[in-house]
Formats: sequence, structure tokens, C-alpha cells
Amino acid sequence: MSDSSELLLAVEFAGTGVHPASWRRDDSRAEELFTPRYWADLVGAADRAGADFAFFPDTFGVVSGENTVRGRLEAIGLAARLTTATSRIGLIPTATVTHTEPFHVAKAIQTIDHTTLGRAGWEVAVTPGVVELFGRKDEQDTASLWAEAHEAAEVAARLWDSWEDDAEIRDVATGRFIDRDKVHYIDFVGEYFSVKGSSIVPRSPQGQPLVAVTVTGEETLEFAVQRADLVRIRATDLAAAADLATRIRTRAEDRRIFVLLDVDVLLGDDAAADLARLEQWAGEPYRSDTLVHSGTPASLLEFLSGVSGVDGVTVRPLALAATVERLVEDVLPVLRPAVAPATGTLRDRLGLPRPANRFVAAH
Repeated sequence: MSDSSELLLAVEFAGTGVHPASWRRDDSRAEELFTPRYWADLVGAADRAGADFAFFPDTFGVVSGENTVRGRLEAIGLAARLTTATSRIGLIPTATVTHTEPFHVAKAIQTIDHTTLGRAGWEVAVTPGVVELFGRKDEQDTASLWAEAHEAAEVAARLWDSWEDDAEIRDVATGRFIDRDKVHYIDFVGEYFSVKGSSIVPRSPQGQPLVAVTVTGEETLEFAVQRADLVRIRATDLAAAADLATRIRTRAEDRRIFVLLDVDVLLGDDAAADLARLEQWAGEPYRSDTLVHSGTPASLLEFLSGVSGVDGVTVRPLALAATVERLVEDVLPVLRPAVAPATGTLRDRLGLPRPANRFVAAH
């Protein structure tokens, strides 16, 4: 894909930015970090400018370190708040499945899909090392964590199908709101979960909201090829990114997967000096497991024009407020010169079919 206007463009909205010292900038808006206005302003601006997806990272536990933001808002609740502040952007919160019931996650994501008319997704993640916060089970190794994630995603997918599309009949004459024969128990029994179901939420506009995952190793790669619609990858050069995207698509065989490359971005008129100041505050150089672009909006556009082999880019701003401002004012207008009102669901816009309901197919 050589035309950058064809690239999907996502933004990760993480605190004041992914750089741990970003809150110390005068323009960080750190004093507003736990207010709805901060998030509505930034995500709303990206929405209006034509960004395709907004990712909201999340994990359990307070971030360690003295020179960084401590604490965060819960991602699903945040995404739910932003349904009324946006009209087209896909809202994709992270929900870690470790110590979390898939029933709760499934109905929460379904609810966002309903309230956005089909703009919801779920980034699946796991969180090791926090057993002391819950006291429910012992620590798990990586293989066990992702085996549990596979089961959680399967439970969620079945719950999303547990109401047939026409289960709501609202028959005033008989007093029947639903056709009980079209609401199904999922009767899932696995190693980690035993869930009878059904969901309490009717089937949502996409049928199955989008599932996303970030590939960081073999376990996440296997999850991606089996279950994800959006796959985020990290690489230190564009050739490695294209190679990894090819591996994912090859292993996925006939499944259509959209691969997005994470790029850490700092935009400004003197971004090099801005980055040096962040590093001075942090007391060490900024290190990333993916590409880093520090420069002007024009240099970012030039970089994007050379991206190939992936379907899009996820911008991870080092300083969120400042970088989103420049993205909205100087980058997205070039990539999206005419932002039409959104029509259809995220699946419609990506050309993904609305999945058939498994319980109808089983009849």
C-alpha cells in the first residue's frame, strides 16, 4: 500500500502520552486528565478530522515510578462516555481478561456497539503479576494467560450471538417482548470458564464487534490469526513490519485481517528539542519497541508515504494533547481532505461481512 491516503489511521489515547514525563509539559493538560472534557476534546477532534480508530489502553495496577502519571480511567467506561462526543471514529477500549469475567466484558462492549450504532471494538489483553489485587487465583505463566484469553474471547463471541437478530418481537397483544426460542444458552464449558448464558444485551449492530490484539510474541500472534479483526504490530523498521504482516496474513489463511503498525510520534516545530526535554525530565533516553517518529507534520506525512505492507498505522503520541492538535490541524486534512458523514458500521466501512449468527446456522 503506497498511497498514504489509503492507510487506516488510528490514534492511541494514553494518559498525557506514552512518554512517562509527558505530563510535565506546559501544554499537557495533566490537570484535566481525569475529567470528561479532556477526553472529549481530544477524541472528538480526531473523530471530526477523520481518524479511523481510537484505542484506549488499560491494565490492572498502578503504574510504577515517581516521574510518571499514576492512575488511569478505566477504558471501557471511558469509551462509553465518548459515544456522545463522537460520530464516526471506532472506539476500541482494552479489556484485560485476566481476573475478569467474559460475561461482563461482552455485555459492556455490546452496549457500546449499540450506543454508537456499530462503532465498537475490543482490544484483548492479559495482565500478569497482579494476583494480590484480587486474591482469586495463583499467578499464571504467559501460555496460561493467553489460553484463558482464547476462552474468554470464545465466550464473548457466543454471548454476542446468543440473541438472534429478530429475537425482539415486542408483541403487545400477547405481552411477549422477545421470542424465547430465539434467545439461546451458550452452554460453554472450558478449562477456565463455565458460562451458561445467554447475554442480557440483544445482538448489536455489527453482530460481532471488532476484536483487536497487539502482537508481542508467539502467544499473541496465535490469538491474532485465530480471532482478531484488527492486529497491532510493533517493529523497529518498515521492512520488519511488512514481513511480520505477511506472516500474520499467511497464517490466517482466508481470514481478512487488518494489520496496523504502531508508531510512537512526537510532533512539533522543534520536536528534537521537545524530545530532549522529555528525556532530561525522565533522566534517561526514550526507548521503544517500535518505530519512533519525532518531527514536523510534514515529515510525518513523508514517513507515511513510505509505509507499505500494512493496512494502516496506529499513532502513539509521546505527548498526547500537542501531537493530536498537530495531527488534526496539519496531517489528517492532507490524508482525509473530505471527511464525509459516517454511514454504516465499522464492519461496513472495512468491507467485512456481518457474521452469521451461529445459533441460526445450527438450526
